[in-house]
Amino acid sequence: MTHRFPIKEIARQAGLGTATVDRVLNNRAHVSPQTKLRVESAMEELKAQEAQLAARGRRLFFDFVVEAPSRFSREVKAAAMAILPQIGTAVCRPRFLMQDVMEEEEVVAALRRIMKRGSQGVCLKARDTVKIRDAVKLLADARIPVVTLVTDIVVLDRLAYVGLDNAGAGRTAAYLISRTLGDVQGMVLATRSHERFLGEEERALAFVEALACERPNLRVLAVQGGSGVDFETSRLLTKSLDDIRDLRAVYSMGGGNRSILRTLEDNGFRPQVYVAHDLDRENRELILDKRLDFVLHHDLQLDIRNAFNAFLAYHRLSNDLLEKPISTVQVLTPENIPL
Repeated sequence: MTHRFPIKEIARQAGLGTATVDRVLNNRAHVSPQTKLRVESAMEELKAQEAQLAARGRRLFFDFVVEAPSRFSREVKAAAMAILPQIGTAVCRPRFLMQDVMEEEEVVAALRRIMKRGSQGVCLKARDTVKIRDAVKLLADARIPVVTLVTDIVVLDRLAYVGLDNAGAGRTAAYLISRTLGDVQGMVLATRSHERFLGEEERALAFVEALACERPNLRVLAVQGGSGVDFETSRLLTKSLDDIRDLRAVYSMGGGNRSILRTLEDNGFRPQVYVAHDLDRENRELILDKRLDFVLHHDLQLDIRNAFNAFLAYHRLSNDLLEKPISTVQVLTPENIPL
C-alpha cells in the first residue's frame, strides 16, 4: 500500500499501534478487514488535512466516538470534514471511531484508549449508562473535554451538548400527526433505536404528552431496539405486529425507515402519516418517493462547528461563543428538500 506519511503519523490518526499499521501497509497476514479500513480511512483523512497544515497554529487531535448506523455516521464525518477548512486558529485533526452498534463496554474501552494516548477533545454519541458516565468523568479529570452530540449524557463533567432540541422535535412530530390526521381514532407506532439514548427518550416523552393533549383518541404503541440497523429493526417490529390495531401514523425516532416501511407493507399496514428524523441518503430517497411525509432535520454542520468551537474555547484558542448549541428542528417535506 503506497503512502507518503510516516507510520507513526498514520498510527496516531487511526488510533492504532505502529506495528499494526506496519502490518497493514506491508500486506502481512492476520489483519482484519476493519483494521485495514481504519488505516485506509486514516490515510484519506491525512490527505484531506494536508492543506490545513500550512496554516499557523497549534495542532489539535479531536476524537469522534459515535454509535449510529453508517448512514448517519457518514453525515457526521462529512460535516466534520466540511468544517475543518473554516477553522483558522488551529490545525484540527479529527479521528473517527464509528460503529452501528457499540455496547457499553466497547465505548468505555474506546474512551480509556483515547485517555491513554491523549486527545484535545472527544465528540461522543453514546448511550447514557453509569459506566459511560464514569468514563466521561475520567476524561474530564485528565483534562480531555467531552462534547455530546445529538444525544446527551447525564453527567456534569461533559463540556457541552450540541445537537437537536429533542423535546421540541417530539412535540413537532405530535403536532404534524395530529393536524394531518384530524379527529380520528387509531394507533400511532413510535419507534426508538435503543432505550438508553437520552435524546430519543426526550423525543418520546414529549411526543406522547403532546399527542395525548391534541388527540386523546390516538393510542401510542412504543417499539424500541434494533439500533436503527435494518435486520434487527425489522425483527423487533415483526414481534410487535400482533399488537398493531388500526394503524394511522408512524413516528420513527431512531432510523431504519426503509426496513420499518417494508415490514409494515409486507403485513398489510399502510400508515397515513410517517414522520422520521434526519435527512441522510436513505431518508432523502424515501421522502422524494413520498414514502415519508415529513423529515425532522437539523443543521449537523452547525452542531459540529459548535463542538469544535467548544474545544477551541476550552484550550483558550478561540473566544467564539456557541452559535446555537441546541438546534431548532426543521420540518422537511417532498417539496422543500435542500439540494
